Parts: sequence; structure tokens; C-alpha cells
Amino acid sequence: MGLRAIFEKLKNACVRYEDTHNFTCDVCGCEVFANERVCDDCRRHLPWNVAPVCPLCGRKVGEEGICLDCKQKRLAVGKARSPFLHEGEAARLVVRFKRGQKYLYRTLCDFLQPVFEKEFSDADAITFVPMTEKAEKARGYNQSRLLAEELAKRCGRELIAPAVKQHETKAQKTLGRKEREENLKGCFHVRERKLVRGRRILLVDDTMTTGATASELAETLLRAGAANVDLLTVTSVPKKDPFGKKE
Repeated sequence: MGLRAIFEKLKNACVRYEDTHNFTCDVCGCEVFANERVCDDCRRHLPWNVAPVCPLCGRKVGEEGICLDCKQKRLAVGKARSPFLHEGEAARLVVRFKRGQKYLYRTLCDFLQPVFEKEFSDADAITFVPMTEKAEKARGYNQSRLLAEELAKRCGRELIAPAVKQHETKAQKTLGRKEREENLKGCFHVRERKLVRGRRILLVDDTMTTGATASELAETLLRAGAANVDLLTVTSVPKKDPFGKKE
């Protein structure tokens, strides 16, 4: 056995160990004793995205019904769901994950998997939001792909990468939904249509803010022949006035 094969074997053994062993809570850092990645106390206090939620975009609303954004213009995804609101420790977990704490993909998938099994068990394949080569090199990894890979492995679905991001887009932090839509227009391209044609696809990402990125990618996949595209994210930004401001 060559050195490369030996190192690869050691690497795989380390990954398997990390998959099954955890000694501290990934939120508060306290010691845990049953391999859980988030302790019971932190789990109880996470900002769960519980009903009522908009049946289309899945964001928290004040009462049952479709939110104003979706009434005005639906996202291209069939439906979107997220286990958490983008607040408190859930938001901090996502930010830590995006800023270098790569190992948190396992923790976040612990919360994505039950939502998949409840809402998206009919999905044929799982995909992710592609990044440009420059952006992925700068970050060191594509956080959306890490989540999609782990979820696909756990749920026994095919991971597909049919789309590419053709050009870099400007930062979207300060942009509203319409500005984001304009910023993203035409940035995705499906290079392998056979991977999506006629299939029900689940798109996985870390956070849904306005849904513009997921909607643009979903439109691209649907034009390439996908039967349906749904969205699963770790967190979603709740609407302050989901049904419009009252007079």
C-alpha cells in the first residue's frame, strides 16, 4: 500500500470518528455525554421556526396564510422550509459555519434531516447553490455543497451538481428582493440537463433571506426540464409584516 493510500485510509477513519463522536455542545461548549452535537438546554432555546409559517416560502408569519411577498410574486421553488429562524444562536451557528468552522455541517444536518423526512421525502435528488471558482477558493469550501452532500448521504438520495455560477455577483447584504433578483439574473447555467430532466429536486442552502438566489437557480433548473424544485435551508429570515402593514 502506497503512502497516498495510507493517508487516504487515515483521513477516512478520522472522518468516520468525527461523524460518530462529539464531546462538547457546538452552541455553548459544555460537556455532553451521549454524542449529541447540541445539548438539551441549548436545543430547547434555539429559535425554532414553528407554525404558523407561510405555506409557500416557509417563513414565520403572525397568523395562518400566505405572506404578502408570495401573494405579490411567488418564488420559483415549489415550497421552502427551514427548522430555524435566522436569529440568536441559530444565526450564529450559520455565521460560524460560513466563516471557517466547516465541521458544523454535521450539526446543521442533524436539524435538516427531520425536515427532509417530513416535507421532502419525495425528492429524487439533492443539489446546492454553486459558487464561482474564485469565491469558493476565497472561502475554502462551498457551505451549501457540504450541507447537500451530508444530507444526501444520510437520506439515501443522489447528490447532483448540474448547475454552475457563470459570473460573480455583487454582495447582496444591503439589497432588497427586487435588487437581488436583478443582481442574480442570468448568473446560473445548467450544463448537464440529463441530471435534472423530469426529476423532483431539493435545493439545500444555509439561509433564506429574500429567496432571490434560490428562486433564480430554481428557474434555471425548471427551464432545463426539472419537474419540481423545493428549498430546504437551516434558517430563514422572518417577515416583520408578513401580511403588509396595517393602516
